[in-house]
Amino acid sequence: MLAKEPSHGYQLRARLRDALGPLGEALNAGQIYVTLTRLERAGLLTVDNAERSDRKVYALTAAGQHRVAEWIAEVSWPKPDLAEFHLKLIAAAQAGLADPITIVDTQRRELLRRLREAQRAAMSEPDGSNARLLLEGIVLRLQADLRWLEACEQSWTQRRSGS
Repeated sequence: MLAKEPSHGYQLRARLRDALGPLGEALNAGQIYVTLTRLERAGLLTVDNAERSDRKVYALTAAGQHRVAEWIAEVSWPKPDLAEFHLKLIAAAQAGLADPITIVDTQRRELLRRLREAQRAAMSEPDGSNARLLLEGIVLRLQADLRWLEACEQSWTQRRSGS
């Protein structure tokens, strides 16, 4: 969320709540500040409290901007949860860092590759084997994730066209 513009901690929390809807309501404000402190220590953001001593303004450093760009380009499915991927799309769009539809398409290509691998592996296992059952579960999960990516693409396409 800092990729768009420098912000106060409470502004970041509000943006996260807005982006995540009901999932964002469960965000612990303290955890946000702990995370901001860790990012500052890692050299990924700076803190300026010149405006008012009680309100810190957080901004990404060049290293922080580079890390955001890396994060947006990562194809790490299914590691991230849906909320993280959703935030990636919002951050990319709001900060003009990448086209959300391109991000969705990149993820889709990776999921299709993994789906083909899982389907081949499942077919090579004997019926009723424990490994085949697990592989069939992986296939079903990947198929569901692909359907969700289709919904993401439709949503971002509609946003782009103003519908």
